[in-house]
Amino acid sequence: MSYSLALALTASMPAAANPTIDIDFSGKTLAEMPGFRAGGNGVERRDASGDFLYSISLPEGTYRVTLTLGDKRSAGRTTVKAESRRLMLRDVATRRGQTVSRSFLVDVRDARLPVPPANAPRSGQGVSLDERDLASFSWDDKLTLEFLGQPRVSAIHVERAEAPRLFLAGDSTVADQYTEPFASWGQMLPAMLNDHVVVANHAKSGATMKSFLAQLRLSKVLSQIRKDDWLFIQFGHNDQKAEWPMTYLDPVQTYPAYLRAYVAEARARGAHPVLVTSPERRNFDGAGKIKDTLGAYAEAVRRVAATENVPLIDLNRDSIAIMEALGPEVSPRAFAEGGKDRTHNDNYGAWLFAAAVARQVREKVPELAPYVTLGEFDPAHPPLPDALSIAPSLPLEESKPEGS
Repeated sequence: MSYSLALALTASMPAAANPTIDIDFSGKTLAEMPGFRAGGNGVERRDASGDFLYSISLPEGTYRVTLTLGDKRSAGRTTVKAESRRLMLRDVATRRGQTVSRSFLVDVRDARLPVPPANAPRSGQGVSLDERDLASFSWDDKLTLEFLGQPRVSAIHVERAEAPRLFLAGDSTVADQYTEPFASWGQMLPAMLNDHVVVANHAKSGATMKSFLAQLRLSKVLSQIRKDDWLFIQFGHNDQKAEWPMTYLDPVQTYPAYLRAYVAEARARGAHPVLVTSPERRNFDGAGKIKDTLGAYAEAVRRVAATENVPLIDLNRDSIAIMEALGPEVSPRAFAEGGKDRTHNDNYGAWLFAAAVARQVREKVPELAPYVTLGEFDPAHPPLPDALSIAPSLPLEESKPEGS
């Protein structure tokens, strides 16, 4: 497999710039392509299989990426992920000599927050990041694209874009998981939407509604969210842990109160809140039914959605339907570490849960329905693992998500 590179890119761009970047691959091998440098671009990582990461230094913002896929010399089957493994394109087949164009939107962000006015409370200059965040591609000053499968890439075009944004606030079942074999529905959702809306995934592994506030992650969302954007809110797995007394929320009083506060903050900025019930854990009883561990929290979300007139995505209900349809024998293949993990999905399971979310978005949020490209999906009859392949990301040090 061969690639080549010719660049038209400014080495350093101020935040106010409106960069347009064109990268043409035409002749050099992957090994001959320049490596990434600070303030520039290039190959960040490569694999003997031909998979590679390509990074471009860019300021925070929404970007439209248009790819020309295909190669004169050989056929390909290209999967593309952006930033920290957000699935954008899955398994795009090209014949030898054929090229096709595909476009998608990517949210690029950093941890900085606006400077507060004089005498206003100060809690630091940015989002509180841990070592995993700092090692990821989610919070840096660049756009990173991952080309996987049998990648054949002829050209990349990147430009700033304006589009509605779907902000995601939640825990590890929503967050961009940084390494295989872990994945979340929030990472898979972009591949089920068209290129006129962008997913801005701010969810954090181990997060509770309180910690999301304390780490200034909600502050970051609220500093960016605009009129007619969307805020999807899904918490519960960690909020229910009474052994975490600093962040515990009971499902009757405090948990609904925090949900209403998040809803109010979105509405105060002209944005549209959407509440999502947490996916259930994979624990079967002797009759092949999923045991309830989150039901009280799911019921609280349903009540708040009804009283606040907020769209409800009932992923708790659909996740149970999916797992029970697969049964105790097959459902472990939808979870990380061969099913040893009963909370966190692998790529296959994350795709199933994202499909359930996308299906309900089409049904329950009419304003967003035109953006959904997913075909028919029935949680009671999900595709089996062998019918749904998703190219794994480049190997990194395995890092189990926080929370359970």
